Order: sequence, then C-alpha cells, then structure tokens
Amino acid sequence: MNATPGTRPTSRRLSPLIVGCLAATWLIWGSTYLAIRFALVGFPPYFLMATRFACAGALLMAWQMARGAVLPNAAEWRNALLVGTLMLGGGMGGVAFAEQTIASGLVVAFIAVIPLLLVLINVAFGVYPRRSEVIAVTVGLAGVLMLIQGPGIRGSPAGLLAIGLGTTSWALGSVLSQRRFRLAPGATGFASEMLCGGLVLFVMSALRGESWHLPLVLSAWLAWAYLVLLGSLIAFNAYMLLLARTSASLAASYSLVNPVVALCLGVTLGGEVVSKWEWLASGVVMAGIVLLLNDQRTSKAPAPPRFEVSDT
Repeated sequence: MNATPGTRPTSRRLSPLIVGCLAATWLIWGSTYLAIRFALVGFPPYFLMATRFACAGALLMAWQMARGAVLPNAAEWRNALLVGTLMLGGGMGGVAFAEQTIASGLVVAFIAVIPLLLVLINVAFGVYPRRSEVIAVTVGLAGVLMLIQGPGIRGSPAGLLAIGLGTTSWALGSVLSQRRFRLAPGATGFASEMLCGGLVLFVMSALRGESWHLPLVLSAWLAWAYLVLLGSLIAFNAYMLLLARTSASLAASYSLVNPVVALCLGVTLGGEVVSKWEWLASGVVMAGIVLLLNDQRTSKAPAPPRFEVSDT
C-alpha cells in the first residue's frame, strides 16, 4: 500500500452506480440493526438470519435464472460457501446473537471497527499500512476499548464475545472475497453467497436447538420483510458490488454513517439508553474511521480486484 516513488496522490470521481451503492449501505444498513431488534421479538437469532438470507438468495437467484444467467460452477459454489460462512454465518449471526442483550446502537458502534480490521487482515496478504493508516487504526481501536468499558456492552460478556467474533469473521470474509475466493459473476455470485450463508445459519440454528416455529407478531414479520428486501436484496448486494469495484476500506465506509443512524434510531424509536461515555467512545471510533477514509481518498488508486462483477 506504499506509494510508488514519483507518483502523486490521485482523487477519483465516483460513478453514479458507486454513489448509489454507498448510499444504500450507509442509510439502509444503518436502520437494519433496529429492524433486527424488532424481528427478534418473534424470531430466534440464527433462525432469523437463516430465513432472511435464504429467502433473499432464492429470490435473487430466481431472478437471475429468469434473465438467462448461468448457475455457478463447483468452485464458485465452494467459494460462496466459505465467504457466506464467514460473512453471514459468523458476521450476521454474531450480530443477531449480540442484539439479544446489547442495544442495537452500541452493536453498530462496535461494528465500526471493521475498516480497521480490514487494514490489519490485509497485512497477511503482504499489503502493509502507511503511517497515517496506523494512526487511524490506533485511534479507532482506542475508541473500541473505551466502548467495551461502557455499561451497555460490559454488562453482556456473551454479547461482547459474539459481536467481537462476528466483526472479525465479516472482515475476513470481505478480504478473502476480494483476494482469493472468486464468486460467480454479478448478482448470481451474491445470490449463491446468501444461499450458502443461509444454509450455514440454519445449521447453526439447529445446533443451538432454536425453535423453528414462525412468529405471530406482525411487527416481527414487517421487520423481517424489511431485512430481506432492503437489507439483503439491496444493501448487501450494493456492498458486494463495492467490494468488487472499489477498495475494501471504501466499501466498508458504511461503518462511519451507520453508528450515527443506528444510535439515533435506537434512542428515538427503540427506546434504547446510551450513556455519555458510550456516545464519546463511539465518536472516537468514528474519528479513527474518518482518518482512515481521508487517507484512502488521497492515496493511489488500488489494484483491480480479482473477481468480476457485471451490471446484472
């Protein structure tokens, strides 16, 4: 990631497609954490995520087949299973589990560490951070250490462990999907990932002995439908497209806006309580993300990703 001698930092204009994808991940995902909390009134956590992604994946795959797309080959299904296990099984499963005991706004504030984790994980692939990135990572991690000392997270060790493992799993899956494990082209690849991730979540749900009875609470169904249609079919596909077309750090920039949206919605609509210390810690985390994104904006353009994405 070190600039080549003689090169000058460039500032690239974002296409309307990329801007739209960023807006989807920033605004829609910021509201899905509260929707998850509402859905948990009627759904067990892993069963909720399993049905969400299995349904969204089936709908998207059916749409792609109707348009004449080709089914993924064996290697692409294998890659979808691995990435889906990490990002959806570990990542989103951990979020749902944590939200049983931790306020949705605090969960998403903790998730803001993902761009920092991406920088650290990329070191394993020989991509080393610049000094400015190290400073950003240090600031962000300091904010996370402050956040876990707050009463809202400290009071739930199991929730803290779940969200910690979940964020790490999501970040690792994001990096591997960019660098090593190629999905099928376009939306077909995203659909295969959601189908595989949904299957893994069903297995996790069964191992935990969760009840698979469908809820009778209307609000839980409305929240579930919101998660399927907007959170998965629109925002998740937008994120995967960003991973294919931009740097991992820009793709994860949703974590800068999501805490603000989620904290405000959680306090106003969800009746959640966030202490002054947790507001301050969340601000420190986001300051680290601002430093990281500003560094990415002025850095040299990244190399093209290893897998293809079509506009389908």
